[in-house]
Amino acid sequence: MKPTLLVMAAGMGSRYGGIKQIDSVGNHGETLLDYGVYDAHRSGFEKVVFIIRKDIEKDFRERLFDRIANNMDATYVFQSQDALLSEEQIRLAGNRKKPWGTIHAVLCAENVVKEPFAVINADDYYGREAFAILAEHLSALEPGSKEHAMVGYVLDHTMSKSGTVSRAICNVEDGYLVSMEEHTKIGYEGDKVVSHQPSGDIVLTGKEWVSMNFFGFSPTAFESFNHYWDSFIKEHITSEKIECYLPNGASNIVTNGEGKMRFYTTQESWFGMTYSEDKDIVKHELAKKVSSGYYPDKLWKL
Repeated sequence: MKPTLLVMAAGMGSRYGGIKQIDSVGNHGETLLDYGVYDAHRSGFEKVVFIIRKDIEKDFRERLFDRIANNMDATYVFQSQDALLSEEQIRLAGNRKKPWGTIHAVLCAENVVKEPFAVINADDYYGREAFAILAEHLSALEPGSKEHAMVGYVLDHTMSKSGTVSRAICNVEDGYLVSMEEHTKIGYEGDKVVSHQPSGDIVLTGKEWVSMNFFGFSPTAFESFNHYWDSFIKEHITSEKIECYLPNGASNIVTNGEGKMRFYTTQESWFGMTYSEDKDIVKHELAKKVSSGYYPDKLWKL
């Protein structure tokens, strides 16, 4: 069965200062996400499902979705603040403005994803090799499989000079994930890589394997994610900021014995649209790839 690509594109872009998911960075109005979907399609992903906010639907269709839908099977779903919540939970969460996080986003797409699927962020560049790795893994899964996968990146290949980044640091043994821990503020301090934690700063080597939210799941993962979400929301329903992170939910599958997570690696260097200063870097990197012939001048047939 051909796998599906699930794209988390409902973020607020608070650090970027705009709707980075649909900001133009290519020669012909392409977004960074165009290049990721293009790589996925070339690598064997048959369908793409976008998770977006209702308020960006019109711009999303005009600036990205319609051209992709002309070239491959594509659809989208909405992540809203009240999705998956009971009326009582909606009342208790009345002061919350911040989205509930990436586990919540994935669960908003559960009704339209029935095949093995990969998950990516809309504002990160992953590299074609990584898509090919997960496409091969997911295409080989048997029905009911609990053998999931992810692609890990070297931490110092994924840092931004413009500010801190969120990365989940991975503990790996014999090619399989043992656990992951989300670090929400990793940045440079001089020549040091530092994770700023509530309990104090942690100096890192920069060579740690980290998650870039690039996972491949069998549909059996949805059951685990629902349990994880239910536990999270019971504990944090009144919180205005705490988010339910996909790396933690994926790690939970492993630590609870609900499945395995094959850990693949790539030496690709990340670039992305975390901060407004990143846009020029992204445009430069993509222009180099177009000039070298890695990408065509125009990605899609209109």
